[in-house]
Amino acid sequence: MLDTAIIQQVTDIFRSLESRYTLSAHISQEHSAAAEMREFLADFATTSSNITVETQDAEGNTLYFDILKDGAPTGITFRGIPNGHEFTSLLLALLNADGKGKNLPDEGIAHRVKALQGDIHLQTYISLSCTNCPDVVQTLNIFALLNPNIRHEMVDGALFQDEVNAKGVQAVPSVFADGELLHVGRGSLGELLEKLEAKYPSSGGDAETSDAPQRNYDVVVLGGGPAGASAAIYSARKGLKVAILAERIGGQVKETVGIENLISVPYTTGSELADNLRTHLTHYPIELFENRRIETTELKGKEKLIRVTGGETFSAPAVIIATGAGWRRLNVEGEAEYIGRGVAFCPHCDGPFYAGKRVAVVGGGNSGIEAAIDLAGICQKVTVIEFMDSLKADKVLQDKARSLPNVEILTSTQTMKVVGNGEKVTALQLKNRETDAEHTLELDGVFVQIGLSANSQPFAELEKTRIGEIIIDAHCRTNIEGVYAAGDVSSVPYKQIIVAMGEGAKAALTAFDDRVRGVI
Repeated sequence: MLDTAIIQQVTDIFRSLESRYTLSAHISQEHSAAAEMREFLADFATTSSNITVETQDAEGNTLYFDILKDGAPTGITFRGIPNGHEFTSLLLALLNADGKGKNLPDEGIAHRVKALQGDIHLQTYISLSCTNCPDVVQTLNIFALLNPNIRHEMVDGALFQDEVNAKGVQAVPSVFADGELLHVGRGSLGELLEKLEAKYPSSGGDAETSDAPQRNYDVVVLGGGPAGASAAIYSARKGLKVAILAERIGGQVKETVGIENLISVPYTTGSELADNLRTHLTHYPIELFENRRIETTELKGKEKLIRVTGGETFSAPAVIIATGAGWRRLNVEGEAEYIGRGVAFCPHCDGPFYAGKRVAVVGGGNSGIEAAIDLAGICQKVTVIEFMDSLKADKVLQDKARSLPNVEILTSTQTMKVVGNGEKVTALQLKNRETDAEHTLELDGVFVQIGLSANSQPFAELEKTRIGEIIIDAHCRTNIEGVYAAGDVSSVPYKQIIVAMGEGAKAALTAFDDRVRGVI
């Protein structure tokens, strides 16, 4: 099942394994994927003499394997065959258990995970084609390794469709904690940890973390996307002591499947670019603090203070804000209630759940029309809903969408309400903006594609535009001395990766110039 090249690559990766690992499989011969699972595990075990497979016959619709380390449970289970994007999750599960994974959290985050109390059983329902799922699976596997109270199970929804339907799963990844829905969609380690901390008691993790000494730097960069990475690198090249606080390195870029307009790089993916940003950052003495969510800031005065969830505090005379932007929501009745149950944001990940069904795409820009074209290939009907009187997408995309027989385009149409039956979305309530007439569009799902919203909420002291972008001058300065903004969080026009990189460099150079001139 695994080809020779892959087996050789994994063999090289696993040469350093020290502990012995057992893949304890429970497989029912009645399951349609039983033979495939046995073959997969047998091939995988050939990659290291430290890996063995033990198989037990089971009954019903059973198909899973647990990972044991030196005979003891790790708390990690794969229910399904971790191929596709989840193959990396299996590799990292063993490497992390061996203490060799590169994505293990730092001491501050690890302490918070270990502080979670109670018998916590997590299940993540995934699709093997989902690009966001591995990040969530790998994060929760790490939680299980760090805290013996936590068990985590990856579930391939395609192999357990009855279970998926019973739980009302309509988007991946969907994380359940002791049977209750905890999280839907992409999510950082910090976001998942905060949700678990809110649900389960903690043995004083925040209190202990808050006792940590304040960390002081010359420059603190907030955000790890293209703008933040550029700002940190340019600052470090000036010989300054630099730290990055970010939920994740790469930021919104990691959600991008293909990138073809980064000059000198004909094609790359968001994941590859994020990895390259991390690699470049590690070439300099930049301290990376990932999985940090900003809680409060004190930006006035010579020393700026940044406090993050968990109690850690960072200070510097110069702060560069590059926190980017997130998916904008409709903010209509029913939207929040049905996220993951008919309301989705990623057509690539969640589109397969709507094969043969009726869906709507809200938004007539490039992302919305691209989503409609993709969904038209698998859905019975796709209705594009645009608030303005014309589409904003490139003409070539509009022409393609209009040529598809199962794509309907409604302009001058306002989404008023997401309608559901308590379990899933059943319709959208719409209003024609020209006639004020309202009607109901029956459907099975809605993909929101109305652009991004600046992540500027923590910075109340700064002047912002009507839509929340931090106002900057031509040199990335804000209205407070020593505070700079760059990239999508700022008022700079054109939200592009290459623009963000340039703005990050400009902000760093401006901050250094202000330092030399004694402004900060």
